[in-house]
Amino acid sequence: MEFEVLKKDGNARACRLKTAHSEILTPVFMPVGTAAAVKSLDAFDLQELLKPEIILANTYHLYIRPTSAVVREFGGLHGFTKFKKSFLTDSGGFQAFSLRSNTKREEEGILFKSHIDGSLHRFTPQSVLDAEYDFNSDIMMILDDLVGLPASEERVKKSVERTCKWAKEALDYHVLKRARGEAGTNNIFCITQGGTDYQQRKICAETLCDMASGGVRFDGVAIGGLSVGEENQQMYDTVEGVVPFLDEWRPRYLMGVGTPEDIVENVERGVDMFDCVMPTRNARNGTLFTTFGKLNIKNAAFVRDDSPVDEACGCYTCRNFSRGYLNHLFKARELTFFRLASLHNLFYYLDLTAQIRRAVMAGRFREFKREFYAKRGVA
Repeated sequence: MEFEVLKKDGNARACRLKTAHSEILTPVFMPVGTAAAVKSLDAFDLQELLKPEIILANTYHLYIRPTSAVVREFGGLHGFTKFKKSFLTDSGGFQAFSLRSNTKREEEGILFKSHIDGSLHRFTPQSVLDAEYDFNSDIMMILDDLVGLPASEERVKKSVERTCKWAKEALDYHVLKRARGEAGTNNIFCITQGGTDYQQRKICAETLCDMASGGVRFDGVAIGGLSVGEENQQMYDTVEGVVPFLDEWRPRYLMGVGTPEDIVENVERGVDMFDCVMPTRNARNGTLFTTFGKLNIKNAAFVRDDSPVDEACGCYTCRNFSRGYLNHLFKARELTFFRLASLHNLFYYLDLTAQIRRAVMAGRFREFKREFYAKRGVA
């Protein structure tokens, strides 16, 4: 993997990240394709209409179904899905939180009870990477111990200790695979934990950024364990507090965040990469993102509205269809609505990060931020 910071404007960064399958310009939003599909879209929609350079898939869900062995037989995620750009795969740490009634955390890893058939599966730092090697992920997230918030000091401290322990095991294993001539195009990112505790975040970040195995370090670093119950300002303050302890020479990924405002605020604090299910989930519920804020397409005011969702948007949906038509599709429960709404929302997010990048490159990020909020009626 190649990575370079091309321009800084304050703490905001415009970077270039190159994998075996694509060149990714940051800041970047990664559409979420949990089960090897961005909901309601296929590889044509992605490659011809949205054109993301990287999307996200989930190790836990694909390991359970169809299994990593099946994906490997199809030539990894690229052969299985026919999406030819980069894939980032999450490790299952978030599922230990979201499916916590079906999980048990142990010192060696996480014991999962399948949400599909009740079968038991143990995820360890090594087994998670083995699944991701099967997927041939360009970026592989390692197993971490995510804790929901609020949490006790003791639980947060334990999360950091366990995350760092698992990180060293994962890095050692990855280096061993490389020494065997394997995993040549697979890159691994570590994940910092620590809740909203400044000291624990600092300890975790410094430990992971200093960590090495045979001279090899993690290719990138993520900020995990946020947007899991804390207030927005707490999340912003936590990111602002931890970024100074993250290397300049590695990409920084804020996991599972978030709203358009969250992206703008956290780019300002030095984050490069984002993912979130919000664009597609909100689309399916009839909420569309626009330059001027959110729009509820279910509203009766749109029944005879022949304007596009967003006059400033160049997406396939806005170029071809009206608010009135989308209002009708939603109310008629036509599946076409999910596709058109998802295309619009994802285009909005991808275009937002592209606009931010251009502003950083031009040295006008602060102006961009003021204009972004002014269009939403926020002083």
